[in-house]
Amino acid sequence: MLRLSKKADYALMAMKHLALRGDRGSSSAREIAEQYDIPIELLAKVLQRLVRKRLLGSQQGTRGGYQLVRAPAQISVADVIEAIDGPVTVTACSTDEGTCEQFAKCNVRDPLWRVRERILSALGECTIAELAADPPPVPVTTRTAVLHSHW
Repeated sequence: MLRLSKKADYALMAMKHLALRGDRGSSSAREIAEQYDIPIELLAKVLQRLVRKRLLGSQQGTRGGYQLVRAPAQISVADVIEAIDGPVTVTACSTDEGTCEQFAKCNVRDPLWRVRERILSALGECTIAELAADPPPVPVTTRTAVLHSHW
């Protein structure tokens, strides 16, 4: 099963948060962590990795924090996932170190590699701007109130 790590989830949540801020300045790790109930220590490590991979910039000081280094439309979901988790794989043989006894006689290796390429293509086409355009979820309490108001 193709599944993102929690770190990649948190990275995408932080990137969307920063995209929604736009030109209103940066956000601290603490601000993001508190808004989404993410453990601060883990989020700080994720944000630092995104800085090292040049997807985020950071500034120290009272007005400091993290901000996107490119426009949200120029950062793909694939960029973020690969910055955190490394290359997307679907089979053991789709990594450099992956060795498999069936490699020479495998009859699904090439089709699965094509599946991987399609997945990468889809993740590469979806941008942080697209994630940011999606409306935030309605809190359960608000949703319940809306449902009951029609009665």
